[in-house]
Amino acid sequence: MTVDIAELVRIRTRHPEAIAEAAARRVRRPLLRDTSDRLMIVAADHPARGALGVGGRSLAMANRADLLERLCLALSRPGVDGVLATADILDDLLLLGALDGKVVMGSMNRGGLQGASFELDDRFTGHRAEDIERLRFDAGKLLLRVAYDDPGSLATLESTARAIDAMAARRLPVFVEPFLSRRTPEGKVANDLSAEAVTKSIAIASGLGGTSAYTWLKLPVTDNPDDMAEVMATSTLPAVLLGGEVGDDQDGAYEKWRGALQLPTVQGLVVGRSLLYPADGDVAAAVDTAVGLL
Repeated sequence: MTVDIAELVRIRTRHPEAIAEAAARRVRRPLLRDTSDRLMIVAADHPARGALGVGGRSLAMANRADLLERLCLALSRPGVDGVLATADILDDLLLLGALDGKVVMGSMNRGGLQGASFELDDRFTGHRAEDIERLRFDAGKLLLRVAYDDPGSLATLESTARAIDAMAARRLPVFVEPFLSRRTPEGKVANDLSAEAVTKSIAIASGLGGTSAYTWLKLPVTDNPDDMAEVMATSTLPAVLLGGEVGDDQDGAYEKWRGALQLPTVQGLVVGRSLLYPADGDVAAAVDTAVGLL
């Protein structure tokens, strides 16, 4: 698909109600199909946190037409269940007619801007539970980074718990992406992917809110993939694996996902940049390979 930016702008300026109308008529589907208990979701909520880089390209995700074309291609591939994104991107995809029969996940907190002094006080600046319900979307996702020496993490913990409550009250799934994080000597936030840290993050996230009935986890593969079986024994909550930055070692990332996907609580993949911007540029092949792992 070639995206006509001028046409999207024309609709947005002359008929902004078209977005709500497209959401109202969108053909929905269950989160999990009867024929499969696995999910393959393409993620594109990075730009709203100012995280536009892929590999050595600091502004790789900055061209919106290019990003939308990559998303439409990924969503058209067999076995891709849906997309995770912020309102601006999902609105564009609604206008493009790319979301029929797909799982649509709204990204809820994007206030922890990459590199900001307040990065770990990750305010809920994206979709609210009521927005996800109103737009007939299928789930929400939130990021929970906890740094023991940063008071901002407490605000994020509390707002995360209340978001889980709000989603559960509407019987809407919410995917919680937890990390134990720290600041490097240069002041950057780094996520700890050791087995102990991921285990603790799972335990913390699983206990948030008044019920865990609608909570899913979105988790990284640990530094040592062999640790995943023990790590995933921390909770009975269903989980999906996130992609993260994989650099040029795409095959290595696939192998890490392949092993973890065999674990009983792991129900699929939510992967963004590594599939939308693969090192060889072949989006379709990268997506098809990831689907094949399921």
